Amino acid sequence: MLIGGFQKLTLLDYPEKTAAMVFTRGCTFLCPFCHNPELIFADQDTEHVTEEEVLDYLKEKKKMIDGLVITGGEPTIHKDLGDFIKKVRALGLFVKLDTNGTSPETVERFLNEKLVDYFAMDLKHTWEKYNLIGRSKKEGMIDDVRKTFAMIQSSGIPHEFRTTVFPGCHSEEDFFTMAGYLLPGETYFLQNIRYGKTLEKNLDQSKKLDVTEIVRGLKEKFPELAIEER
Repeated sequence: MLIGGFQKLTLLDYPEKTAAMVFTRGCTFLCPFCHNPELIFADQDTEHVTEEEVLDYLKEKKKMIDGLVITGGEPTIHKDLGDFIKKVRALGLFVKLDTNGTSPETVERFLNEKLVDYFAMDLKHTWEKYNLIGRSKKEGMIDDVRKTFAMIQSSGIPHEFRTTVFPGCHSEEDFFTMAGYLLPGETYFLQNIRYGKTLEKNLDQSKKLDVTEIVRGLKEKFPELAIEER
């Protein structure tokens, strides 16, 4: 597994748990606002961290942290991810997996083997407009994402869905459509775009959306959901 970064402590990325976090290299999307562009291509020259370094640290600190967040890039493209997760769980730690949903077979296997304790899945756009952001050339990509979305929803595993608000591509109405995909009791985060470091340089910042107001409206229309701004 190609690891391009390792954060030894996060109090924000795993709800109600202290965790370490690894960033895998390589992704199936080319989101223009990606704030980890150095991780998109697996062969990019980034920080190199070995699995052994991560596992040694987790073994040393397992009495001080609750789990590990695996993010990216897109972790599920790595065929040995499951073996790595098993080693983490063998230490008695929880595992949270961040995914863009493009590998439903991998997610299904992890669900069957009960390898993941918490899922966070990106919801990039409405299904009809999905590839305006993902920009994937893979045939059937949207079907794959929808399969993963449905599997996570029906899994019984704690999870959240999240959308990065991109005023250059999203409209206010889009978030009401996306919230309509969720089931009662599910969690939906709207994340403000960060323009500092992005895959595409010089993104148009002239368009604005009031995320706080959108969240307020969503809460009114979907009181059965847990909707928050990040």
